[in-house]
Amino acid sequence: MNELSPYFKAAFSHNYKTGTAEGFVIQRGSFRFSVLSSRIIRVEKDKKRIFTDEATQTVICRDFDRPEFSFFQDNNKITIKTKDICFHFDLAKGRTESITLKDSRCVTDFKSGNLKGTYRTLDMINGSVKLEEGLMSTSGVSVVDDSKTVIMCSDGTMKERRPVQTDDYYFAFGKDFRGCLREFFKLCGAVPLVPRYCLGNWWSRYKDYSQQEYVDLMKKFLEKDIPITVATIDMDWHWVDVLKRFGKENVSGNREDKYSFKSIPEFFQSHGWTGYSWNTELFPDYKAMLSWLREKNFKVTVNLHPAQGVRAFENQYEDFAKFMGIDPKSKKRIPFDITDPKYIEGYFRFLHRPYEEDGVDFWWIDWQQERKTKIKGLDPLWALNHYHTLDLASTGKRPLILSRFAQVGSHRYPLGFSGDTIISWKSLDFQPYFTVNAANVGYTWWSHDIGGHQLGSRNDELYVRWVQLGEFSPIMRLHSTKDEFMGKEPWKYSFAAETAAVNALRERHALIPYIYSINRRTHTDGLALCEPMYYSYPDEKNAYEVPNQFFFGSELMVSPVTRPADKRTFLAPTKVWLPGGRWTDWYTGRIYEGGRFVTMYRDLNALPVLAKEGAIVPLSQNDRTNDYSNPKKLTVRIFRGTNSFTLYEDDGETMNFENGAFAETVLSVREAGRDLLFKISAAKGDLTVIPEKREWKLVFDDISSAKEIVVKVSGRKRSVSPEYKNGKTTITLLSIPAEADVEIEFKSFEARRNPDKKESVVELLSKYQLPTMFKQITLNSFVKDISKPFPLHDPALRGPVEEVLL
Repeated sequence: MNELSPYFKAAFSHNYKTGTAEGFVIQRGSFRFSVLSSRIIRVEKDKKRIFTDEATQTVICRDFDRPEFSFFQDNNKITIKTKDICFHFDLAKGRTESITLKDSRCVTDFKSGNLKGTYRTLDMINGSVKLEEGLMSTSGVSVVDDSKTVIMCSDGTMKERRPVQTDDYYFAFGKDFRGCLREFFKLCGAVPLVPRYCLGNWWSRYKDYSQQEYVDLMKKFLEKDIPITVATIDMDWHWVDVLKRFGKENVSGNREDKYSFKSIPEFFQSHGWTGYSWNTELFPDYKAMLSWLREKNFKVTVNLHPAQGVRAFENQYEDFAKFMGIDPKSKKRIPFDITDPKYIEGYFRFLHRPYEEDGVDFWWIDWQQERKTKIKGLDPLWALNHYHTLDLASTGKRPLILSRFAQVGSHRYPLGFSGDTIISWKSLDFQPYFTVNAANVGYTWWSHDIGGHQLGSRNDELYVRWVQLGEFSPIMRLHSTKDEFMGKEPWKYSFAAETAAVNALRERHALIPYIYSINRRTHTDGLALCEPMYYSYPDEKNAYEVPNQFFFGSELMVSPVTRPADKRTFLAPTKVWLPGGRWTDWYTGRIYEGGRFVTMYRDLNALPVLAKEGAIVPLSQNDRTNDYSNPKKLTVRIFRGTNSFTLYEDDGETMNFENGAFAETVLSVREAGRDLLFKISAAKGDLTVIPEKREWKLVFDDISSAKEIVVKVSGRKRSVSPEYKNGKTTITLLSIPAEADVEIEFKSFEARRNPDKKESVVELLSKYQLPTMFKQITLNSFVKDISKPFPLHDPALRGPVEEVLL
């Protein structure tokens, strides 16, 4: 396995220094203290005074900062002081007594106030689960225990760690949550830059499709102009009725091993959860199918259940058995052993790389078994995630998997698969919080079964709300079980639900340039795509009281709808906290002043998505349904304010960006009174990765008109014909070279205004499913004196009206 050494660097894009720099380590008896940064202190205890400088599963770089600090000792009292904290330790008691933060808070209880992290899986969960500990805490201090992890060797393999008493990392960042995450990534490895294609829509279903069925389904998505970028093939790609087809001799093989008929239920033996040979009855020419999918611009991922090893009926068995020193005639099962370097080598050489050459782009690792291996402390799920990531990186591709969360440090192995959830409003209501809160352990790329996986009952509204959450999630993956009525194809729902779902899927695809630019910031700056509100407003109490509300990148704030609509108004309520400032609804254009809570009501076609002041959001306009490449046509939605956004682009799939093969285009807006200046700066970097010329459609969402608009391209004026419609101004610029600067100046603009109050009330009441006479009387009463409370006592009827009146 020595060949894994370069794989490690390729996978994580860094040269990591595992040991702490000399001069930043203090040993006192059986204790060792490492000052890793001005806000991270490591404390080790080992009675034999043998301390760990090697990388572990969690921590891989301890020499990333060399802060100034002072060290004092008064008998058994240790004090370490940096510019940010004062750390106190009692040698006699063997514990940390307190940490004083920069804001003068003295923290003595390191468990209270923890804002939690995430959880391994949501399999069979109906609603919520109790999350594990995270890095962020309202107390300002958290502790990560690294004493039970295994050692990661320089070649990427693992070995057992000798028992230690203590190996704690104290994170003392106060309310600087983003700063905590940035240094966590320096200590534990950066989040990889995920491929561009995975940010579009995925199709997935646990179903025994035939080859023609699957191709026809993908054709139907294309024909209906529903963009899908990732085609997932669940476990029925391989043989599953293995006992009936191949007999006990070829399935069971080695009767004394743990997967013999004596030790595992016959269902699992006969069903063949583990398999590596294509089912040629369903897929008579799988290579042709993979080739067709690639030609139509679909990326392919295939499901794995590796636990049962390799059995005698597999096509690869003979070669793999000989490689492992097993006589193929014995039909002895090759047991799964992710701790054996030889097995790992054969696992990829015989079982995976040939299929990757045929057209499988990455693997969905569906590990649901035990957490033990021959190496004490090594979870097989973690090991699979690790080795699959390294192996794919070794081919020159960006590493990508789909798998469950293993433990802290799993952020290095995106993407996360949250498991087989139960279809219910409770499950939907938990997922925004679950997704966003994972940022608290750096796990930024969760993927859920959008629409829910199993059980539950048919509910079109629930389906649409889940799809809308998926649009503003890290990964948008439709999925369900094989039951006949579980399919998540939009056309299998009512016309209203289909329309809303398709709109969300198309908009998600259009958002790829925006999401991919944030993806870059996740990789380089530690900025999660989905962030809790308290990251931006750590001093605001309200920010901690809206667990389902989050920032989607730097420009948009989202509060998903997770409750059913009222049957009389067709509107669903969502309580939204608006921080100070001006917020504009992404869908309705309504403008809200912040500094308050607002219950927002939305019909089936929308959810509360608010653009901040100065928000700039680039969207693709590719002509091909599922084209996810750097677009020749871009729409940019711009909101009044002062701000900038950097559009990041590269080839989307290789590691060439590490060598500078990327381009960045800065988009900026500056508002001054009734004047506004918008700029597209000349692209910088490697311009070969982006179109030579572009069409820019610039939508100024909250400018209804202007006395004068001046457009300059590379300093020269260009005449344009602005379109004024629905309170927006749209300017389209054709054939703009990548190296050109563009300036658009609005002089004496008119800002968009919210509709007249009476008009808004009439529009709402007209849709209410109530007697017409009752609605007319209510309106007449309101019009007499609009300063009085709206004359309806039922909150479901009054609430939507109050939203537009306030």
